[in-house]
Amino acid sequence: MFSGLTQTASRQREIIEVVLRNGWDFMQQLLTGGKADQPALPTPAVLRNILVDLGPVYVKLGQLLSTRPDILPAPYIEALSTLQSKVPPVAWVEIKAVIQQQIAQELRSQFKEIDSTPVASGSIAQVHRAILANGQQVAIKVQRPGIDGVVNQDIALINTLADLASRTDIGKDYDLKSLAAEFSNALLDELDFTVEASHTEQLRQNLSTSRWFDPQQLVVPKINLALTTQKVLVMQWLEGEPLLSANLPYSQQEPKIDGARRQVTTLLFRAFLQQIYVDGFFHADPHPGNLYYLNDGRAAILDCGMVGRLDPNTQQILTEMLLAIVDLDAQRCSQLTLQLAKTRRAENLAQLESDFEALLRKYYNRNLAEINLGEVLYEVLQVARSNKLKLPGNVGLYVKALANLEGAARTFDPKFNVLDEIKPLMSDLFRRQLVGEDPLPTLLRTALDVKNFSLRSPRQLEQLLDQVTSESLQWNLNLLGLNGLRITVDNAANRLSFSILVGSLIMGAAMISAEKQTALYWLSNTLFAVASFLGLWLAVSILRSGNLR
Repeated sequence: MFSGLTQTASRQREIIEVVLRNGWDFMQQLLTGGKADQPALPTPAVLRNILVDLGPVYVKLGQLLSTRPDILPAPYIEALSTLQSKVPPVAWVEIKAVIQQQIAQELRSQFKEIDSTPVASGSIAQVHRAILANGQQVAIKVQRPGIDGVVNQDIALINTLADLASRTDIGKDYDLKSLAAEFSNALLDELDFTVEASHTEQLRQNLSTSRWFDPQQLVVPKINLALTTQKVLVMQWLEGEPLLSANLPYSQQEPKIDGARRQVTTLLFRAFLQQIYVDGFFHADPHPGNLYYLNDGRAAILDCGMVGRLDPNTQQILTEMLLAIVDLDAQRCSQLTLQLAKTRRAENLAQLESDFEALLRKYYNRNLAEINLGEVLYEVLQVARSNKLKLPGNVGLYVKALANLEGAARTFDPKFNVLDEIKPLMSDLFRRQLVGEDPLPTLLRTALDVKNFSLRSPRQLEQLLDQVTSESLQWNLNLLGLNGLRITVDNAANRLSFSILVGSLIMGAAMISAEKQTALYWLSNTLFAVASFLGLWLAVSILRSGNLR
């Protein structure tokens, strides 16, 4: 643990300088030897500035934290959601060297031309436009030189600090060690472009068929797997512009509602609903920069670096949660939240239900069009956080994806309503959960379960009756508090018996003394002395126990 701190000493000094420069009061007092109050996060703006100044790894950390409203309050989620690193593009000479190193000599001949000016630059990579030897236009995503060394050093430091923090109450409450491991794995996956290529191909295949939208109107870029390596990703070039920059004029008859805009937003939203509730594999970062409107009128989804996965049970719970929110059912929301939580127990179930009641009460007598689903889901996770319920990270990704998508859709089409889009699909969602895609196998499995139950039940009932009639049936009951009652009764019985014994000794001594026989005088005195000692000991023990009254 401490060797990790030693190996990253230079990086620690940089972090301390950034913290002091940005004025985090708690850390300033701690680092300068002053008395710091209880540990406190910096304000959202200060935290955002610290992460930006620390560089691309910490920017990615902030982006990951923005997907965890079950950990951070709403102001922090809002501040970190728009976090982008201000990284200037790398010189073409260095980018060209990475391409030459990653792609074999015979494959490099497949590029007819590569534009040296990047079309986009990020914290991990930058994108260049290129033309293959066959004339096809492609986009080349190239990893920044040396970024893997910086990432590995920062990951080691973050994991070491999380390990230290996990020994504190705050570290245990927020499970910082698991969060650091989750972040490390996500970031290492982003450094391997073959993983992103696999995610993109899976998403493209999943969205190639649908009953909810026209797959021909949605594009996920094709990956050139032959030219893709860990540090170079080659994909189909798409002509278009970011969704919010698309030049789609509003109609004159109905300003703020345009058929083309509504069609695009409905298409994208239904595509994401299919990813979440049907496929269980979804693009987890649908911010406006990753949603494009192409020149041919189709929509496109780009950049599958961050994805989420949901198992069938979680999909079912989240579907029911949507229905509970629409019905404003606080009790059902609390039950479903407990099913999602890792602990499955609330410290105070009544308090959890009361918090959900207070949350949903705000939406009573309000039109569904006025309800912001992303905001409600964020509040649901914050209720879970305030009740110390730990939710899986994929649930945070789900909420962040829906909230980002809803925000982009409402900006693009101000009168777009999420719940209006979900309602027509609800019956199909529940049908899929009940019988699946193919009803026949589900029906046969159900019939087989019923048959097995009908065959086992008579035999099990016969065994139960045999045990009852043969008196071999044993009942194991554990009544809370019964053991303490038994001990109390035993103590009382022992003291009563002891008192009777002392009284008997005294009476025996008195009877012997009444005989006035010198030979028995010593026995009378002995019995009386023993009885007096035992009686005194009993009185002292009762007084010491505090149970005299």
